[in-house]
Amino acid sequence: MTDSDPTLALSTPPDDIDTVQDYVQRVLEPHTDIVGIDRISFETALVELASNVIQHAAAGTGITCVLSIHADDHELSARISDSGAAGAVILSAPSFPDDLAESGRGLALIEMLVDSVHFERVAGRNVWTISRARHPLP
Repeated sequence: MTDSDPTLALSTPPDDIDTVQDYVQRVLEPHTDIVGIDRISFETALVELASNVIQHAAAGTGITCVLSIHADDHELSARISDSGAAGAVILSAPSFPDDLAESGRGLALIEMLVDSVHFERVAGRNVWTISRARHPLP
């Protein structure tokens, strides 16, 4: 990773969500002008998305991922592509499963924290893109 190309390539295993969290911190650390709620919401959504990719796309066999983050004066965005199997992804209005469900909250949480979530299958890879508009500093 360089300052001009903030991209992380990882393979699971051995890489895991800690690798992603460290990367997010390194990339966003210089951006001291990001309002707290924007940073926390974006980071939480991105780490949740990466966790879902690692957990579900890998299906116990491991995957390779490429993660990139872009921050400008107006928006925070990230793109994750992975080598996992194609999944049946349905993006809609965020809704949570019933209280007793053990899973199913990840995508709803992500959709609530960012302005856009996009999924597509491109050249045999799952590609996720999220973005959140930035608020001006007070």
